[in-house]
Amino acid sequence: MKTGRKTQTLKGLTVEIIGVIIAGIIIGLLGKFVAPGNRDNIPLWLTVLCGIGGVLIGYYVAAALGVEATKGIDWIRWIISIIVAAILVMIAATVTGRSTSRRI
Repeated sequence: MKTGRKTQTLKGLTVEIIGVIIAGIIIGLLGKFVAPGNRDNIPLWLTVLCGIGGVLIGYYVAAALGVEATKGIDWIRWIISIIVAAILVMIAATVTGRSTSRRI
């Protein structure tokens, strides 16, 4: 059946999107933690976007560097993703320019 195949493909795509979002949350928070200086001044949604960008860009960078997929956890790809997310967090913190002091 053709509809079953489309449903299976759609289900697989949905799982991949959810996986990237979850990985983006984790990688974004790790990137924020690894970034030098105080990066707590960017909102959580921006941290998540930086994490998702880190995951996506990190996988492409790893592939460009010749990192091959393994059967287990691809530690090198994840480390590259964290580094990319940290760079994106630093850029986001610089661009948004939110101050860490609260105004009353």
